[in-house]
Amino acid sequence: MFPSSSTPRPTPAFAPTPDPLTNARDITHAHFRAGDQVVILKGVAGSELWGDAMRVVAPSWHTPTDEDGWRLRDATGGAQTYITAHPRYLVHLARHCPDCLIHLRAMEDHLLPKHAGTDALIDCGWYTITALGQLVHVADARGGR
Repeated sequence: MFPSSSTPRPTPAFAPTPDPLTNARDITHAHFRAGDQVVILKGVAGSELWGDAMRVVAPSWHTPTDEDGWRLRDATGGAQTYITAHPRYLVHLARHCPDCLIHLRAMEDHLLPKHAGTDALIDCGWYTITALGQLVHVADARGGR
């Protein structure tokens, strides 16, 4: 379902697509623990969802939302190895928990029909990284933070 971190990914096509689900997701900080493998869903690749696989490292304050967040490590390195994210952005990758499976299924039902028939890697444009190294969803972005 998600591209392997060791597999080089092509540059995604940018296709802003509304995300009515993530920002309304009711998930608590306690749902994730240090060591959990997670994915941040970012778009569609062919007929599947794709995103960035990360490992939860430690609790961290998420300044853009003024709520508890998590410090994440990107095992592949990249431009920024560690970022901070809000729990509602994360989906368990290594274990199948009911809350994450429900969210994953809802995202599939919402996104896959919108991008049916294309084999391109589609970035839906939901996230940005702030100057403080915090992953923020466009619905959570606030000026100056």
